[in-house]
Amino acid sequence: MKLSPLSTRGLSRAQWLALVPVALIFGPLLPGLFWALAPALDAAAWRDLWFDPQWPQALRATLLSAALGSALALGMTLLLASWHYPGTLWRTLQRRLPLLLALPHAAFAVGLFFLLAPSGWLARGVAQLVGWVSPPDWITVQDPYGLSLALALAIKESWFLLWVLAALLGEQQVSRQMVVARTLGYSRAQAWRLILWPQLLPRLGWPLAAVLAYGLSVVDMAIILGPNTPPTLAVLAWRWLTDPDAALQARGSAASLVLLALLLLAAALARGFWHWRQQRRPDPDGVRKAPAARHGFKLHVPLFLTGYAVLAVLLLWSLAETWFFPALWPDSLSWQSWRTADWAPFWTTLWLAGAVSLLCLPAALLWLEWGPQRFNAALYLPLIVPAMPLVAAQYAALLNLRLDGTAVGLVWGHLLWVLPYMVLTLVGAYRAFDARLLVSAQALGCTRLQACLRVKWPLLVRPILAAFAVGFAVSVAQYLPTLFAGGGRFVTVTTEAVALSAGGNRRVLAVQALLQIALPVAAFALAALIPHWLARHRKGLR
Repeated sequence: MKLSPLSTRGLSRAQWLALVPVALIFGPLLPGLFWALAPALDAAAWRDLWFDPQWPQALRATLLSAALGSALALGMTLLLASWHYPGTLWRTLQRRLPLLLALPHAAFAVGLFFLLAPSGWLARGVAQLVGWVSPPDWITVQDPYGLSLALALAIKESWFLLWVLAALLGEQQVSRQMVVARTLGYSRAQAWRLILWPQLLPRLGWPLAAVLAYGLSVVDMAIILGPNTPPTLAVLAWRWLTDPDAALQARGSAASLVLLALLLLAAALARGFWHWRQQRRPDPDGVRKAPAARHGFKLHVPLFLTGYAVLAVLLLWSLAETWFFPALWPDSLSWQSWRTADWAPFWTTLWLAGAVSLLCLPAALLWLEWGPQRFNAALYLPLIVPAMPLVAAQYAALLNLRLDGTAVGLVWGHLLWVLPYMVLTLVGAYRAFDARLLVSAQALGCTRLQACLRVKWPLLVRPILAAFAVGFAVSVAQYLPTLFAGGGRFVTVTTEAVALSAGGNRRVLAVQALLQIALPVAAFALAALIPHWLARHRKGLR
């Protein structure tokens, strides 16, 4: 029996149901890209970009922050895995990852700024030791190369890469190879170097490309952490694209294409280096080496401690009444900032993320069940392409459809980013599902849809809810799509936090950052608790 409902006369109804939502989400991008990037075809736009006084330093800061952040994130991921897998500490790291992954980028950047700023918590701690009475002139004041941004990207994206690597290491084939290598007498370092990394690093290529693409095009974290004069190229492109001057808009289109070209160049260089390295990699000589001494320095401690410190300092600032430098602790605590907080951005974010996730979930399920899986890579393009060209294309499409500044346009603006993450979260569980259960249901008289509704999707309730939580968190964190598609008429906790970071009240900023964190944390908590409640009378599903 063939499970695929292919028809010799064309697409079946189920396949059309799978393709139509994806076409509605991705289809308007094609003319949008033409409308948005056509001004960059004019040589004058490139000439203006080249002679802009901010261009050299902006390009330098973008390259350094994105490349350094991505390299550090990958390096920390490789070291942590090589030192601690397999073992109890690796399992502990896996359990702590969900909370840290739920931290939105903007909220994490705000908390890190509160830690690293000249009057931040770190400077206050040093002041207790050296006797400072005024804030020092630290790198966050003048950071032309975006080192603070690179550090934030390295820490935040290392959690993402660890999550991806944990999924790869959970595959039985990989774990068996580690066991066989250790049984044959190879040390942990040899097993990783000779057997596991040559297989896993190519599979980390797409996640690493997503990390680099985000670093090249990040705007919210760059606004919060700097550099500011001039900013990164992505921030410049955003400012030019939103300017009413047509010449500046063309310059912004050209800058967006530069970001895309930088990603393609980096991918080509990385692929060429990997091929060169593999051609010159010596064959294993069979010599077993004694296990190296365990490292006394525990990299996971500062990596995870930074995440907890960010949460702690945000909570303290949200409760502080007065907190003058160099005091390590606020003079007094109060709920006043919470009582007077503006909750409108919170409710806007809640309904927006809920609507987007509810629309994307059936679209993702239909695609994975009946869609052509060979086109999955096309769905992942928004994750591995710099966001600026795509956001500009969305905005151009909405302008021509006269949907900019509307709730419909805003929801569609988020769908492009949420759907790929949902599909990526669900695809592994879908592939691992035992197809014989579906065959049995159809043999008993169920249609394909009935078999999915009664058997397959109930058994996949955990990954389905996890995908919903991931989509919800991705929608909460969206900054550029909200600004462009919303036309400034919709304020979310993310846009509010970034706006306040330009010099607003730190207590109000901390409240908005914590509200931004609370939404995805609540979504992940519900995704973990609901399956337990549904399986309370079904022991086999626990």
